[in-house]
Amino acid sequence: MRSAMFGRTSKVHGNREDWNNIRQMMPFVWAYKGRVMLALGCLVISKVAMVGIPIVLKFIVDALDTNGGQIATLPVIFLLAYGGLRFINSGFNELRDAVFARVRYHAMSSLSVTTLNHLHNLSLRFHLERNTGAISRDMERGAQSISSILNYMVFNIIPTAAEFLLVAAILFSQYDNDFGIIIFLTVILYIGFTLALTEWRMHYRHEMNALDSSANGRAMDSLMNYETVKYFNNDVLEISRYQETMGQWEDLAVKSQNTMSLLNFGQGAIIAIGVTGIMFLAAEGVAENVLTLGDLVLINTMMLQLFLPLNFLGIIYRALKYALADMDMVIKLLRRPIEIKDSPGARPLSLDNATVEFKNVGFHYNPDRQILNDISFKVEEGKKLAIVGPSGAGKSTIARLLFRFYDIKQGEVLISGQNIAHVTQESLRRAIGIVPQDTVLFNDSILYNIRYAKPEATEQEVFHAASLANIHEFIQSLPEGYSTIVGERGLKLSGGEKQRVAIARVLLKDAPILVFDEATSSLDSQSEKLILSALEKISRNKTTLVIAHRLSTIVDADTIVVMDEGRIKEQGNHLELISKGGIYADLWSIQQRKSEKQQSIEHNSDSTRDQ
Repeated sequence: MRSAMFGRTSKVHGNREDWNNIRQMMPFVWAYKGRVMLALGCLVISKVAMVGIPIVLKFIVDALDTNGGQIATLPVIFLLAYGGLRFINSGFNELRDAVFARVRYHAMSSLSVTTLNHLHNLSLRFHLERNTGAISRDMERGAQSISSILNYMVFNIIPTAAEFLLVAAILFSQYDNDFGIIIFLTVILYIGFTLALTEWRMHYRHEMNALDSSANGRAMDSLMNYETVKYFNNDVLEISRYQETMGQWEDLAVKSQNTMSLLNFGQGAIIAIGVTGIMFLAAEGVAENVLTLGDLVLINTMMLQLFLPLNFLGIIYRALKYALADMDMVIKLLRRPIEIKDSPGARPLSLDNATVEFKNVGFHYNPDRQILNDISFKVEEGKKLAIVGPSGAGKSTIARLLFRFYDIKQGEVLISGQNIAHVTQESLRRAIGIVPQDTVLFNDSILYNIRYAKPEATEQEVFHAASLANIHEFIQSLPEGYSTIVGERGLKLSGGEKQRVAIARVLLKDAPILVFDEATSSLDSQSEKLILSALEKISRNKTTLVIAHRLSTIVDADTIVVMDEGRIKEQGNHLELISKGGIYADLWSIQQRKSEKQQSIEHNSDSTRDQ
């Protein structure tokens, strides 16, 4: 089964608009339009010199043939011209390559940067559904494809077209029309055959691309979830899924190669017939003294110069179609609309006070499933509000809406009295710090990961933040200290260590509004104590929103909001909610019993060890 993100490959092929893709690519090329024009100028000079070579060669042959083999005087001027044209052709070819190199590589880097920037601008909804490995492969092929397309256009297709027009002009003006007619018929038949057969076989390439991206995505997914694969002993399952996809790719690759062999044979046959016809006409002209031996050499040389690149043109055309197919996924990605945008006239968030307010907020990811219903609460500046409730109640969604990862469907989210939909996203997110439930770190040093919140921070500022987060001494005890690489997604650190790095990062950011999204839910009691101590330090005098699972961690909150099924069921401080005897009181009672039971087990375990 193919990855869902690709859909049906035939559909991809049917909807692909090559010319629109090329037009969308042009701004990346036109950034260096002066170089483009200069490269095209070099190309024209090179081709004029190339076509001039057989003409000079004709004069040399005729001059030598006139003397009947008794060479009295060498045609020095023609020999020098021949060498000069060869030099001009080679020199301007290389100059074209050197001039155009900046255009080609700039286009590659610009497309890659633009694609990554667009990916960062797409909403969280897209990134929760994406296949990272497949997107990575599509980006790689897309960047390479723009280089290939430019190479084929500037170094193959345009030069061949220019040379064909020059050769045709010479033959029609200097020789019988039959020569030009045969050449035109051969070229038209060649191009028609190439286009028709290539279009017919292109669906193999599209399906190969989809399978290649899907296989890469599966391979990356299995490697990123290495531990899970090992936990469930599913190495064979992962390899078999990958092998199944690669087997389908292999079958399509064989079919693609077989049809390409058919295409190459047909192209060769057409060229052979055309060249044979031309040579019969030229030989007949020489035999009848209508043409000279130099004319025969001229026509033969021009045919070789014309049909040799034309032969490669079939290969180039196929490669160009493949490159356009490779680019198609990236172009479609760039055309994907950005869901969350700054509104027209959006201004930076002005923090007169750091109050946070949700007013009658309603939200759903899909219309058939409402997540939040009429949510209203307010966190005053410097106060702490906790949100509790069972899993699926919509608690973490509130944090995502506060960061404006999604736009709400009704109501308002206000910070300092300003609707966050009307302020810039950059200023909004700069004002909020978060310690998430699952801290994911970059595969870089601990220093880099803490400093990520404030790239310009000094090492002393980083050390101070780490000290407040109760992790500085641990980092210093490591052999490489702050230079320790944490591994992909921070897997070399424990859960508690990662959380304390996240806290240090938030401390360094020093944002006026803090969000703790179940920051201690998956930690042991010892780690939780360290984390809670650090959280208490950083939340002093900050507006704090705590999404909590363990109620014991939020008893000091100024306000506790109890949610269930996307609605606020209760609201008040700890003592008020306990006295109500409602949902919160029941949750508190259940968790207290669990805590007492755990403490009893630990006490008995300690007593047994003492005996």
